[in-house]
Amino acid sequence: MKIQETEIIQLMSSDKSREKGVRLMMDAYQSRLYWHIRRFVVDHDLAQDILQDTFIKAYQNFHQFKQESQLYTWLYRIATNESLQQLNKIKKMQKSDEDSTNHLQNLVAENVQPDADEIQVLLQKAINTLPEKQKLVFNMRYYDDLPYEEISQILEMSVGTLKTNYHYAKQKVEDFIKQNYTE
Repeated sequence: MKIQETEIIQLMSSDKSREKGVRLMMDAYQSRLYWHIRRFVVDHDLAQDILQDTFIKAYQNFHQFKQESQLYTWLYRIATNESLQQLNKIKKMQKSDEDSTNHLQNLVAENVQPDADEIQVLLQKAINTLPEKQKLVFNMRYYDDLPYEEISQILEMSVGTLKTNYHYAKQKVEDFIKQNYTE
């Protein structure tokens, strides 16, 4: 992937080859970014919209990419910020926290695979009860298996804070599943 990342950066840096660079970037990172966004916002259509916005922002702001981190780390940061902005818009539209929680629970129920077992549904519901930062850290660590150092760059938090957030998130998820799992 490193050679491809270097090639994408070179292509994106030139006006003449930027379009080809965008296509390569989308091919390389679309799936990973989609699932990062989808786990956070749950809804497929919303995730697709945010993914598209992420690539548009990356295209428009590529000149701001300083190459101090990997390209996908920069893209994850954009995708995360776009996801948070969309969730904040949704929250503002919701009447109360209870409505928002019910809305998320309904989305989980609608968007989990039809053949998913009870524990998978519970896991998604548990994750959606987490505060935003814990949810982000949990998803990046648990699903994407990102090292704390990369998550630190994406979320612009210290590694110590991330480890604490992950620990608390993991505990809350375990407690939620224990309380709600029926055999």
